[in-house]
Amino acid sequence: MNLILFGPPAAGKGTQAKRLVEEKGMIQLSTGDMLRAAIASGSELGLKVKDVLARGDLVTDEIVIALIEDRLPEAEAAGGAIFDGFPRTVAQAEALDAMLAKRGAQIDAVVRLKVDDAALLERIAKRYAEQGRPDDNPETFAVRLDAYNRNTAPLLPYYKAQGKLTEADGMGSIESVARAIDEALA
Repeated sequence: MNLILFGPPAAGKGTQAKRLVEEKGMIQLSTGDMLRAAIASGSELGLKVKDVLARGDLVTDEIVIALIEDRLPEAEAAGGAIFDGFPRTVAQAEALDAMLAKRGAQIDAVVRLKVDDAALLERIAKRYAEQGRPDDNPETFAVRLDAYNRNTAPLLPYYKAQGKLTEADGMGSIESVARAIDEALA
């Protein structure tokens, strides 16, 4: 089972992915976590990623696709992946479909967590105050949210045309979002 949790930053994708990892043994492929790990490593790639994220820009498709492809064998061994924060563009979605097809797999379900932009900005301001993550700086986050809305809007019809898109109210409780995701996987 390969699932995409679709929604803007801070929509709750990570929370739901962690639940699915615990309950179903799937592997969470979070590009955000992978990129933060690259930054923490201090590698050349990490320094590039740090600069891109500090500007509020999106990391190139090549970097993100390489990170995902590197983790696919682990996900296959676990029986499936939860893609969290990927794909963000139609080009990335097409690359993911091609990567999975080469391995005899596919995306089985896409769940879009629908949220209110103003509420997201409030969530981020709170998370920034509590955790101090540099990519949660409210000004930087506003740029990321705009980029998400602009670049990922075409993914909705892409997955809807494949009959894989389900929507859940991301402003609901963690439990109600979990129920909606579980229904999409049934």
